[in-house]
Amino acid sequence: MEKTEGRFERLLGAWDMTALAFGAAIGWGWVVLSGKWLLTGGTLGAILGFALGGCMILFVGMTYSELCPAMPECGGEMTFSKRALGFNWSFVCAWALSLCYLGCVIFETCALPSVFELVDPAFSQVYLYSVAGSDVYLTYALVGSVGALVIMLINYFGIRFAAWLQKVMTITLAVVGITLIVSALISGSLSNIKPLFANGVKGTFSVAIVTPFFLMGFDVIPQASEEANFSPKKLAKILILSIILAASWYCIIIFSVSLVMDHNALSTSQFCTADALARAWHTSSKFPIYVIVIAGLAGILSTWNAFLVSGSRVIFAMACEGMLPKFLAKIDPKHKTPSNAILLLGGISCIAPFFGRDMLVWISDAASFSTVIAYGLVAVSFVVLRKKEPEMPRPYKVKNWKLVGTMAILLCIGMFVLYLPGMPSGLKVSEWSIIALWSVFGVCMFLASRKHRQEILKKQSSVPPPPTA
Repeated sequence: MEKTEGRFERLLGAWDMTALAFGAAIGWGWVVLSGKWLLTGGTLGAILGFALGGCMILFVGMTYSELCPAMPECGGEMTFSKRALGFNWSFVCAWALSLCYLGCVIFETCALPSVFELVDPAFSQVYLYSVAGSDVYLTYALVGSVGALVIMLINYFGIRFAAWLQKVMTITLAVVGITLIVSALISGSLSNIKPLFANGVKGTFSVAIVTPFFLMGFDVIPQASEEANFSPKKLAKILILSIILAASWYCIIIFSVSLVMDHNALSTSQFCTADALARAWHTSSKFPIYVIVIAGLAGILSTWNAFLVSGSRVIFAMACEGMLPKFLAKIDPKHKTPSNAILLLGGISCIAPFFGRDMLVWISDAASFSTVIAYGLVAVSFVVLRKKEPEMPRPYKVKNWKLVGTMAILLCIGMFVLYLPGMPSGLKVSEWSIIALWSVFGVCMFLASRKHRQEILKKQSSVPPPPTA
């Protein structure tokens, strides 16, 4: 990729980057899906599902912790895989990753209206149509679309305000989450956590397959690395820390909800986290709902913001490489942001709420599958570069790299198998349709950028090689 000094402003400190990564992983899902996870896997089954997914993510994260400081460039995974596996596999990796990020953005776009439904069950008004049995209302769709527009504009006008917003939302989220955990530990009962396992192995695996989507916050770090104002070596520590924090968060929240919500209560609760806090406080007032709404909004905004930052940087990097059309490589001269890439992802997310609530499930499963593809290629790149370029400067080197690389690859393969047709946790037709549509869109964009790619190659071939000693 052609490098241009000063493409982005270096405004992100270590705390900014930590908040970006952790906040990206903790969105609205823990508010609305904790009950579903408990019903699907049981208390220990759900926790084990997140532990299994977290184990895979941790090994993959260790490969990132070496590669990211060695190549701290926007579009990190694309850079890693291109250097190790070549141009075509790099495109596959980066395009798969772009679906991960877009999926997260769409998830939060569709989640925002559900916050208003939590406060006012009559919020959804003006019926439009149904999608796969899910009714779509005008108020629901408009709130999601307007939210997408606001987040898009925040990112368009610069990283400084986006980073500030991320810190505020992450702190708010953490405070409310800790309040729920402490309240559940004080008022909860171990008798409520049964069943420990639900639906056997299928239940645990059904929870495990969604974990890549909900734990992928750490990989916003490579995308924002060109905007970091601290040493590349510190990136590795922040990256691993963010994975541990995110996985621990989900496991503790699941356990806390199970302490105060028995199986019957979970079955009848639409927003189990809010109901869990109300039970822990022994109140029938709506105050616990408002507390959870604040946390939910903070989680939505932090994840939404972080993944629009990351997704736009991946799209920008691919365009700079000639994988996507040239117009997506534009940097706004005033705000130093990848403006057209932001507009592309923001524009797609604006229409997502018009597909209804089921989009939350479809996009999270499809994006999880896409995440595993990207992570698997990064893990392979890690091993290949260790063998192919053993002398490559690495500010941070992973110990026992063969074990780490092998485990990361095997765990990605194992997770990949769980999505396939015929498996108890296999994806549905709607989810395969999203993956297929995104793949076709990527191929069309790749073919449309052929002329741009040739221009880059021509420019690179005209640059004289550096003088030899």
